[in-house]
Amino acid sequence: MAMTTVHPSPILSVVAGILILVWPRLLNYIVAFYLIAIGLIGLGIVR
Repeated sequence: MAMTTVHPSPILSVVAGILILVWPRLLNYIVAFYLIAIGLIGLGIVR
């Protein structure tokens, strides 16, 4: 299996899900980071 730029999203989702199960309070930080990252990508600041 070759890793491309498309594959990190599902991998990050699985890792985030496991972390949320271990530490439920982490959900707030994961959601905040996700929204900030998507916003920066949408604005074209981060590629």
